[in-house]
Amino acid sequence: MSIDMDGPDPLYVQIADILETRIAAGAIGRRLPSVRAISEDFGVAHATAAHAVQELARRGVVKTTPGRGTFVLRPAGGPDDGDG
Repeated sequence: MSIDMDGPDPLYVQIADILETRIAAGAIGRRLPSVRAISEDFGVAHATAAHAVQELARRGVVKTTPGRGTFVLRPAGGPDDGDG
């Protein structure tokens, strides 16, 4: 998946969508890559990558712990919180 620099959605939303898809597919484990790694991977500014991580946190997909990193809250294949 790649981002569309001229697409209708903001870049940070596109990146958040791609990362969320990767998490659901199991391509990202318990810990999200660093903002620096995300910015390099997608070829965007550090601020854009940081905004994408903030968007994932807003969606409840990840949680950032200062000094430790950003962690996936619901990894692929993890236990379901529902009653079945």
